[in-house]
Amino acid sequence: MKFFIDNIFLIAIVLVSGGALLWPALTQRGKRGSPQDVTMLINRGKATILDVRDAKEFAEGHLPEAKNIPLADLDKRISELEKFKSRAVIVVCKSGARASAAAGKLAKAGFADVVNLEGGIAAWQKAGLPLAK
Repeated sequence: MKFFIDNIFLIAIVLVSGGALLWPALTQRGKRGSPQDVTMLINRGKATILDVRDAKEFAEGHLPEAKNIPLADLDKRISELEKFKSRAVIVVCKSGARASAAAGKLAKAGFADVVNLEGGIAAWQKAGLPLAK
């Protein structure tokens, strides 16, 4: 018990820093889907794919029929997606972090079914699924 009392500030720092590391994982918005789940949505024809990477990354390879709107431009260009509100929107980025932020913006804009590709393009490639160029 004396250890905890003597080191209360160090313990507080450890707890705060641990919380800061866990926060992004706990606040991910929207549903997450594995590459297999996303493939099934695409094959059913009930999904629109939104790639939020920048244009250079998009040109290197993207999911077939994906629409590219970089995360930085999403607020200005969200009206381009209005016609897809009734469909599932699959949000893709390199690893999933930017897609989570985009999913939050889409949810605030009234999109009901937003799916974040878990692991992003990296997971898609690891699963051996095709990319378009």
